[in-house]
Amino acid sequence: MMMKRFTSCCRKRKFRASRFMHSMDLHTMTQSLVTLAEDNMAFFLSQGPGETARRLSGVFAGIREQALGLEPALGRLLGVAHLFDLDAETPANGYRSLVHTARCCLAHLLHKSRYVASNRRSIFFRASHNLAELEAYLTALTQLRALAYYAQRLLATNEPGWLFFEGDEGLTADFLREYITLHKGCFYGRCLGFQFTPAIRPFLQTISIGLVSFGEHYKRNETGLSVAASSLFTSGRFAIDPELRGTEFERITQNLDVHFWKAFWNITEIEVLSSLANMASATVRVSRLLSLPPEAFEMPLIADPKLTVTISPPLAHTGPGPVLVRLISYDLREGQDSEELSRLVKSEGPRSLDLWPRPQQAPRSPSLVVHFHGGGFVAQTSKSHEPYLKSWAQELGVPILSIDYSLAPEAPFPRALEECFYAYCWAIKHCALLGSTGERICLAGDSAGGNLCFTVSLRAAAYGVRVPDGIMAAYPATMLQSTASPSRLMSLMDPLLPLSVLCKCVSAYAGGETEDHSDSDQKALGMMGLVRRDTALLFRDLRLSASSWLNSFLELSGHKSHPKSVPMAEPMRRSVSEAALAQPEDPLGTDPLKSLTLHDLSLRSSTKTSDTSELSLSAEKLGPSSTPSDVNFLLGPEDAQEEAEAQDELTTKNRGHSVSAAFPEGFYPRRSSQGPTRMPLYSSPIAKNPFMSPLLAPDSMLQSLPPVHIVACALDPILDDSVMFARRLRSVGKSVTLRVVEDLPHGFLSLAALCQETRQAAALCVERIRLILTPPEPASPRV
Repeated sequence: MMMKRFTSCCRKRKFRASRFMHSMDLHTMTQSLVTLAEDNMAFFLSQGPGETARRLSGVFAGIREQALGLEPALGRLLGVAHLFDLDAETPANGYRSLVHTARCCLAHLLHKSRYVASNRRSIFFRASHNLAELEAYLTALTQLRALAYYAQRLLATNEPGWLFFEGDEGLTADFLREYITLHKGCFYGRCLGFQFTPAIRPFLQTISIGLVSFGEHYKRNETGLSVAASSLFTSGRFAIDPELRGTEFERITQNLDVHFWKAFWNITEIEVLSSLANMASATVRVSRLLSLPPEAFEMPLIADPKLTVTISPPLAHTGPGPVLVRLISYDLREGQDSEELSRLVKSEGPRSLDLWPRPQQAPRSPSLVVHFHGGGFVAQTSKSHEPYLKSWAQELGVPILSIDYSLAPEAPFPRALEECFYAYCWAIKHCALLGSTGERICLAGDSAGGNLCFTVSLRAAAYGVRVPDGIMAAYPATMLQSTASPSRLMSLMDPLLPLSVLCKCVSAYAGGETEDHSDSDQKALGMMGLVRRDTALLFRDLRLSASSWLNSFLELSGHKSHPKSVPMAEPMRRSVSEAALAQPEDPLGTDPLKSLTLHDLSLRSSTKTSDTSELSLSAEKLGPSSTPSDVNFLLGPEDAQEEAEAQDELTTKNRGHSVSAAFPEGFYPRRSSQGPTRMPLYSSPIAKNPFMSPLLAPDSMLQSLPPVHIVACALDPILDDSVMFARRLRSVGKSVTLRVVEDLPHGFLSLAALCQETRQAAALCVERIRLILTPPEPASPRV
């Protein structure tokens, strides 16, 4: 009990110290850090020739250098950041977020430097542990300095007031070509989630450990509970070795295709896990999965209700097919237990009995919420989002219809849009069956679902049918072109939305990713069949995985006990991970990877096989590094080949000039040791379609949208999508609000029960929906 109180007290002091340092002026923080770094550097230089003391002195010298170099770059960004805000009451854009993230890193280094200065003489001072953390954050600070220079370059090339690069595609390609070679692993190890609220970091660590463990078993064609059980027992070494976890995370995000992410994100669809999530969520009277038949119907035109327009069933790519939707209602309302609706119910096994008998029915609600879930257009269903949708149904007291649209890459654009529009029109026509009179209709969605909210509304206006009374979009994606923006620079460090993952999802939605040629027998089983099969194999997996888990610890233990890992002359215990310290050094003591361009990395990867350390035993399981998966961003295979050939024609001189244009002389950020990611950098024309990228819609289309309420995340790589879309709506005179929550990651709605901050952000979304569903008060007559 005393130990728990001591730990809690330490955490509170650390949190208060962090809050204090965040309130400091940037110059004051930098000068304080430089002073502490110089003092610590001098102290460890005086401690003799020991390896750990030498490296501690070196790391503080590096901190001093990077902090002094970063301050003027951040100052320049802060000086112009206000020009890109929506208004004075909403100070948010990618430039501000980048500065805030760099300040978080500086604040952590300042806190750690003070701790070292106060405790370095103590016999309980863990030199090796503090060295590992300082080295990790120094690397992160170096990469953040590179991002600050990239942001300055965007300022010089972008149109005034425009956050996205709009100009020569060749310049955009050159910019992104260099950006994707930056080292990212440091942000997924010890520094994981440092920019977010402390309450969210343990969850992010769990996700990252689960992801790298999941990646080891993905190539074995394991699914569902099988891979989950295996990952549970192979995650031990990733939990105790942050540097190894960061290296594996970076390699997975660069090399595995969209089907891996689809499988990983769909873990929450497994019946066992979804049932556990629902046990902790609100209890509702109605939760029914419906299958809408692919039948055309007529809808009245808003301009003239006597005229109608035919709403055809979805046809793109796969032809006519049913559309799945989920009806959620806290109360059993009139129409929800009708025979007509019951004929549409699709069985979900035991879950199909979620309609509870009740002696009395509530009257139909005047409102209806139509929801489109997120998941990058490639993953998840209404089941993944059901926990917070149940809370919405309880708090709002209205029925919610969540659309299970078809997912890419099997069903690319415009299939999802067609299905969502068809379901939206069906809901308006049959709102009485859903327990609503349809007087007020709100579209709500998060991420990809936010995109669909806007595009469905644009399509409704184009058809001339009723548009919703308002839209609530949480962290929506409104620009699906391969273009740079200051907030998208932060995808370098985002554990939930890395750049390569964002590109793969968008490429799949655009039709650039091929279908998964997995075992046809597995496809024939379906989701529930796979779950039953995996349950039968669970005990076998537990046994085999336990053995693998034990072996991994024995291998790790054997590696760390190697005589060479602990020099005999070293007076201080060395416990820093070999994965972090094994970077090759040239005679001058600098990392040669830091000065390599993409061309050099390509030559290295093609002429030299990758070193396989004893700690990275999963390399062979993730597939050969010589054939990384293509990140096909909005291009077909033929276009990708042409792009690769065009890249080869660029000379090393031109690439070097590109780097020197971004960075001052003498500064070399760390480059990825995973080899270059092949990512076509020229957008397909389909990405400019306003029904795919609503930010690019002409003014005449945007003027047809209803009032829009956007809830965005300050640290989200797609924050600029929200800011620019809100600015465009306001420029054409449309009603729009933008609320930006601090210190939370993309996807916070699915984490609503995790901590107080996510609950408050989710409550903000509910408040925005309530504003839409509340009819405007009639204007009082003038006296």
